Amino acid sequence: MEKPDPIRHVAVVGTGLIGGSWAALFLAQGLDVTAADPAPGAEKSLRESVDRAWPILEQLGLKAGASRNRLRFTPDPAEAVARADFVQESGPERAEFKVGLFAQLDRATPAGAILASSSSGLKMSVIQSGCANPGRCVIGHPFNPPHVIPLVEVVGGERTSPETIERAMAFYSSIGKHAIHVRREVRGHVANRLQAALWREAVHLVAEGVVSVADVDAAVAQGPGLRWGVMGPNLILHLGGGRGGMRHFMDHLSGPFESWWADLGNPVLTPELKVALIDGVEEEAAGRSVEELERERDRLLLGLIALRGGPQGGPSDQSSSVTKRGSP
Repeated sequence: MEKPDPIRHVAVVGTGLIGGSWAALFLAQGLDVTAADPAPGAEKSLRESVDRAWPILEQLGLKAGASRNRLRFTPDPAEAVARADFVQESGPERAEFKVGLFAQLDRATPAGAILASSSSGLKMSVIQSGCANPGRCVIGHPFNPPHVIPLVEVVGGERTSPETIERAMAFYSSIGKHAIHVRREVRGHVANRLQAALWREAVHLVAEGVVSVADVDAAVAQGPGLRWGVMGPNLILHLGGGRGGMRHFMDHLSGPFESWWADLGNPVLTPELKVALIDGVEEEAAGRSVEELERERDRLLLGLIALRGGPQGGPSDQSSSVTKRGSP
């Protein structure tokens, strides 16, 4: 089999919050980008989004040839993908919409191009179902904002080829992403399922009057969230076992965890609970706009990424110790 040509031209289809962030990242990596979105005012919003992201990307490091001038826009997705080596779709999260869009993109894109979807929870087996060439279709789900957060989840569908998985993983890694291969399709992939599980219990605790919205956020951000920004939950609990590691944890601390699992809540987002959560978040924001909160988030994320050694850095080399065995 011939080695595929390198990816130099990326098409971004859908230029909202996620698509605009992807476009900025691809440009910062020295790639040519053609973006498409039929929404009124989409080009103006996209270019403003890229401009907002550019100072952060400069801090992270621009590749040779990186330039915002390499961005081209068209309202027509078929035109955008006509010469693309790689397509990153970030349209509305509706299965029937994506099935039709992918069928259209499949007809318009060169045979060797990869079609990737940013879908946060849909299965690729569904999205690729209308395609004549489904083997080149794959999920490439980022975490918001893609131009800052390294993670991307790569998930194949029933008819995705192993070569497509391999090529997508290699491409994302080459542009500074930390790609993980989700081996079996599940709704929400991996990171969103983990996020959903945590938020379910956070909502339950608020609904039961155990804690305020602000304090449940603090319980994560000022506690385990700091550790999760350095290592994942399994490695953190390995350290929670002390010198005996995960083996000691399983022997002595797994029982309490199982008892907590049995007591976790299953809340229903009633209209009243939704209002309580909205009011709590607005109180916690203390008058700060979404834009101000985004800037604060990104400033802190850049600091953490720098400490980790860059977007592809591994866990911190700093040693950790656990002084209280009861709080693994």
